Amino acid sequence: MKKTPHPIELTPEQLTGISVESPKEVAVGLPAVTNALQHVFGAMDVRRGAKALLNLNQKDGFDCPSCAWPDPDERSRTAEYCENGAKAIAEEATTKRVMADFFAKHSIEELGTWSDYELSQQGRLGEPMYKPQGATHYQPISWSELFRKIGTSLKKLASPDEAVFYTSGRTSNEAAFLYQLFGREFGTNNFPDCSNMCHESSGVALNETLGIGKGSVKLDDFYKADLIIIAGQNPGTNHPRMLSALEKAKKNGAKILVINPLKEAGLIAFSNPQTVGGLLGYKTALADHYLQVRINGDVPLFKAFLKYLYKAEKNTGGVFDWTFINDKTQGIEALLEDIEKYDFEQLICDSGLNVNEVEDAAELIKSSKNIIGCWAMGLTQHKNAVDTIRELVNLLLVKGSIGKPGAGTCPVRGHSNVQGDRTMGIWEAPPKAFLDKIQEQFGFDPPRKHGYNTVEAIKAMHEGKVGVFFAMGGNFLSATPDTSFTAQALRTCGITAHVSTKLNRSHLVTGEEAFILPCLGRTDEDIQQGKVQFVSVENSMGVVHRSIGKLRPVSDQLLSEPDIVRRLANATLGAYSHVHWDFLLGDYDHIRESIERTIPGFENYNQRVRQLGGFYLPNGPREGTFKTSTNKANFTINEYTTFDLKAHEFVMMTIRSHDQFNTTIYGLDDRYRGIFNERRVILMNPTDIEKAGLVAGDRVDLFNYFGGEKRTAPNFVVVPYSIPQLCVATYFPEANTLVPIGSYANRSMTPTSKAVVIEIRHR
Repeated sequence: MKKTPHPIELTPEQLTGISVESPKEVAVGLPAVTNALQHVFGAMDVRRGAKALLNLNQKDGFDCPSCAWPDPDERSRTAEYCENGAKAIAEEATTKRVMADFFAKHSIEELGTWSDYELSQQGRLGEPMYKPQGATHYQPISWSELFRKIGTSLKKLASPDEAVFYTSGRTSNEAAFLYQLFGREFGTNNFPDCSNMCHESSGVALNETLGIGKGSVKLDDFYKADLIIIAGQNPGTNHPRMLSALEKAKKNGAKILVINPLKEAGLIAFSNPQTVGGLLGYKTALADHYLQVRINGDVPLFKAFLKYLYKAEKNTGGVFDWTFINDKTQGIEALLEDIEKYDFEQLICDSGLNVNEVEDAAELIKSSKNIIGCWAMGLTQHKNAVDTIRELVNLLLVKGSIGKPGAGTCPVRGHSNVQGDRTMGIWEAPPKAFLDKIQEQFGFDPPRKHGYNTVEAIKAMHEGKVGVFFAMGGNFLSATPDTSFTAQALRTCGITAHVSTKLNRSHLVTGEEAFILPCLGRTDEDIQQGKVQFVSVENSMGVVHRSIGKLRPVSDQLLSEPDIVRRLANATLGAYSHVHWDFLLGDYDHIRESIERTIPGFENYNQRVRQLGGFYLPNGPREGTFKTSTNKANFTINEYTTFDLKAHEFVMMTIRSHDQFNTTIYGLDDRYRGIFNERRVILMNPTDIEKAGLVAGDRVDLFNYFGGEKRTAPNFVVVPYSIPQLCVATYFPEANTLVPIGSYANRSMTPTSKAVVIEIRHR
């Protein structure tokens, strides 16, 4: 039976006092350096802060816990990080602590009224905590009693499929491998993860077209490219170190084509803080063409490009790479037949652009031989997201821009090891070959039935089908769609448990019983049986490398994630387990040996991961081979939808602010967009503001009516911005309550967080 939710504000609605300036037209420079240092040295003393920064992203240091952009081979010994990386380190390495006295002072209901920023600023979680059934406060609990309670509850479930094991993209390879191993020996494939909400669409599209759900380029390819297409991505905020690669690419002669609804400073120009000129304000212009496509106008734009190229190919030849097409691909005839069906002007109209700007960009594609296609969640979080990415792949294939230097696919992952977690088996739909290897290596038959992805897990919880929800990292409630629906789902569980470094909103919307399991972070020294351990991660370009914590943990009650899995397995499976958990945890080399025996590409894992810089995993498309159903790269036929908007309706996309990484809020400013001290804002086209009878600074309420249900996000401030008409933008998680649980991408089930139809009403 569903439980009555206790009164907690899911996203506090109070405003904090906005000020607005003109958006910036250049990213980074001295302001970024100043801001980064203020965050780091505001969170810890100078000695600890300096040690953290000097070890961040170094070959013998620790990997940044934020984005998954790859490290260059040649690195600065003093500053191989970006502003947001420094902010992430400030959050994790802070010496502020949240201990039992904090929870005794503040009830769960009171904490629910705090903003996400206020919650994150309290410091590192320092000891395990427990909320008994009916309690109003968390209270301390010993580790042994915590695992006894969770293990007992897991064993009492009527079926292993009544447990859900969520994973965040911060989890290391070693922890992820053990986590999925435990869950599968327990008997379920219920492994939803943050991939389901971000790049699942990329994985589906790339597997179908190229045979691997990862990108095909290396960092060095950026320096050999003729053209770099950046679609649905804001690297200045989300992957700032990418700007250095783009600057170097520009100096080597590359052109950059940007496709994005919003004008973003990090795509216009870059001031490199690693140079004197950059610190003094010298900038490198990045975008040669900037197409402000309307939200979800990418497929018609890509089709318009293909139609333009095909016409030029028929007229003059030399546009398509027919040698590559004939030798390496399948389906070109069907693609060209499909393209002929479309009207060029209508495609451009559906993209929200004009003929001249599209033709200018198409000429750039036509004249380029080596093209890289980059994208992020601006492409992946739509109903037709898989089709969008497949159409971009079509564009690369006709130009022969796969499997050669300076060319290929580049889905830019948003979290530091989200790609590695999938490689390790964090997947609700694991392939048979992987499960067969698990059985061969560990002596038990893992479940074969597909488990729940994130959307399915939320629905199952909402229907009362889940007894235990266990999260390895992340902030599930704030990351997921349809916040009220998800909150109700979590509250139906008997137990909710979160492995975390910092306090977040997911700790405040609980099952009957709730647990907080504080863990070591990337920066923390990890010692097992007297030996310093390291973990490994995989970046966006398939490089596996080590990460060694260097800082003294702020509490002696923190456990490593692998140790948490070991203790959970021992408490749940006990003597019946086929896995020697204590042996594996004695030395993480033992975990890596098990990975090596189970997953292809990890031969001599312990030796190769100790090489400075790590090693590349196998990547067929990079080498010009394609493990698809046809053993070739597949052209595909793709469709798109347009929004049939009624009067007063708009299409909303959710975005990050600059003082934010995923659901972690570092501050209340969005410096590049010129928005300060406020997050409850809605960016609107000035013409739309006037037509709606609004003015800048007005307070409005936002509504979504998908599926006949009313969803409300109250009290937002109107901000004029350069964005196509009838398109608006808001920050997440504040607007996640408007993203319907039932609206997701075809085949990938990624929530459509970048395409939500809303109404706007003056308060």
